[in-house]
Amino acid sequence: MDIRWRLRKAAADREVWTGAQLRRLLAEKAGLELSSASVSALMTKQPTQVKLETLLALCTALQCTPNDLFEVDTTPVADVGNRTESGPTADQ
Repeated sequence: MDIRWRLRKAAADREVWTGAQLRRLLAEKAGLELSSASVSALMTKQPTQVKLETLLALCTALQCTPNDLFEVDTTPVADVGNRTESGPTADQ
């Protein structure tokens, strides 16, 4: 399974094109003040974690649901425990 962060698409679908626009919406509609750097990171990188407070504020500001912000690929991933790596041996 894989989860992809789709904030940029969700924002663009609502004609929010810049971090400054999103930052302003977060403050005005959701009462959440984030730094420019934090908003930029949310828009350009896949976060490793998102606070529920931030997720709720994003959904409020963009008038969307978490389903609009995440894309879930349910394709099974190979079992990592059964994989073997063939690398160089000690005598090579």
